[in-house]
Amino acid sequence: MHNQLIQLITQRFTLSDWEKDLCIQYFEPVLYSKNSILEEEGKVPRYLYLIISGFVRLFHYNDKNDEVTTHINCPPGFITSYSNFVNQKKSDEILECITECELLRITKSDLEELIQQSSAFRDFSILVFQQSLYYNETRSKELATLTAEQRYLKLLEEHPEVLQNVPMQYIASFLGMNPKSLSRIRKQIIR
Repeated sequence: MHNQLIQLITQRFTLSDWEKDLCIQYFEPVLYSKNSILEEEGKVPRYLYLIISGFVRLFHYNDKNDEVTTHINCPPGFITSYSNFVNQKKSDEILECITECELLRITKSDLEELIQQSSAFRDFSILVFQQSLYYNETRSKELATLTAEQRYLKLLEEHPEVLQNVPMQYIASFLGMNPKSLSRIRKQIIR
């Protein structure tokens, strides 16, 4: 599993053998079954996860007690409740495996230690958090400006694997619509 992390880093940065060993030392491989809760609401997120295989979602409950899926992530993606993980604050979000998952995980203290020891990993971490900020800004803009159909088509084009592996109620919530609206849009597109 660590090879995928090392490959991801070395797409942009050079790692020495010693730095590769550090990644292996600090990132713990874990396996979770479908529907496992990785991080609970009301608690400080313990880990940053790298998805090696499977699909993970981040969600919370709204004032009507409905689940609202804010992120769906697939390999090779990092996921956690970022601001709460970084600031070590209690989260109102839940991190759940949608499918069986192979993950690498790292604690905040180990991440800080790794960043201290490896400039390549420090630079990679900055890149990951920049990408996370960009993603969140783009997602907010798309939810505000794109129609429901446009959001679905964009997901279909960019991440068809999500549509094949994630239940429709999670996809509908992620796209900011109810399942009936998503079903109607899908039927219209098929015609």
